[in-house]
Amino acid sequence: MATVVTDSKAPFSLDPYHVSEELGFILSAPLVELPSYYRPWMDISLHVTELINSHELRSLIHKMPLLSIQFLKSHRELRLAHLVLSVMTMGYVWQEGENDTIQILPRNLAVPYWKISQRLGLPPILTHADAVLANWRKRDPEGPIDIENLELLVTLPGGESVRGFFMVTLLVELAAVPALRSIPLVINGVRCEDVETVAKALEDMSQSIEGMTHALKLMHAHVEPPVFYGIMRIYLSGWRDNPSMPEGLVYEGVQTAPMEYSGGSAAQSSLLHCFDELLGVKHEAKSGAFLTRMRNYMPPAHKQLIEAISQQTSLGGFVQECSNARLSQAFQCCVNKLSALRSYHINVVSRFITVPAARARQLRSQGQSSGEETVSKAPTALEERGTGGSGIMNFLKTVRDRTLDAALPQTSKAAEKATIEHHR
Repeated sequence: MATVVTDSKAPFSLDPYHVSEELGFILSAPLVELPSYYRPWMDISLHVTELINSHELRSLIHKMPLLSIQFLKSHRELRLAHLVLSVMTMGYVWQEGENDTIQILPRNLAVPYWKISQRLGLPPILTHADAVLANWRKRDPEGPIDIENLELLVTLPGGESVRGFFMVTLLVELAAVPALRSIPLVINGVRCEDVETVAKALEDMSQSIEGMTHALKLMHAHVEPPVFYGIMRIYLSGWRDNPSMPEGLVYEGVQTAPMEYSGGSAAQSSLLHCFDELLGVKHEAKSGAFLTRMRNYMPPAHKQLIEAISQQTSLGGFVQECSNARLSQAFQCCVNKLSALRSYHINVVSRFITVPAARARQLRSQGQSSGEETVSKAPTALEERGTGGSGIMNFLKTVRDRTLDAALPQTSKAAEKATIEHHR
């Protein structure tokens, strides 16, 4: 995909980066069908869950014809094709759980998947851009984008919790749209030294980030922790930093050496990367390296937006130089709301991963790991790690703490700590 070229003297705009004024990074109006030539893909992908449960998915994929990608013309066709092949791949790899993984993705799946990935600039694995941003439609086309009116195009094992997980994540993305719209106002305001414009844009951004936290709270009502941990999570796992697949995966017909890709992760959302670059959040070497690597799992234009924001004049420096009370307060409020969002994310991860993992260990120690509880079905290799491969709780807490470090020097550390304690 071509690199975005912008005029550094022109006003900063989201337009070159495939960001929608209404939907942000979400793909607008995803297609629900591919051209009829690709019916073999659609027939399997729409029934992945049933085929996993009946242990037939692998055998059906082996019988699938090797299809050309030449009839995929539009961006939306490519995104749907990537989504359906991604879901088929995750099901194929993990059909029998962590103890019966495979080493080779068959040619009839691997070759078109690789070629589509190359055209999109995405890796050949299920990403946030697939499972969330391009995997939705409204049940009532005239209705609102809310949890009751949203459904998945393709799904994986886990029933309603799968829909809840991906659709709540979509609503978090949607809640961030006003914050994304504020970014050009902030950047252009700094360039023009327009204190009032920057302050107002940061105030709007704070409200939007707070709205993201409220949207994330819906996770508790729409996803069952034992189902997420015991059933869903393995299908979001990749073949990098995963003891179940230490050698990675061979994409037959692409190259003979195995390749390693991380599974889906919240770090693959472009949102927090944009906010970090704007607010001057600096991450430690290890967590920063992981976050930077996750940018390779984003649509290229979204990654380029993050890089473009990182090249702008320091917002924190501008705020300090101006010594304007309203501007300083607006900037600090953004930092606090972002750290509060990250603190709440830690809360969610604790409920959906840490607590079920402890229960699974308890069951195993009691010799009750034969399926008496859903959590006992979870892969043991990922107990302390995220699906993206990170050591999850230490990573999230470190990232949250570095967010607080972006606060203005004169800000009370006590107030910052109070924000953390409130969301523990």
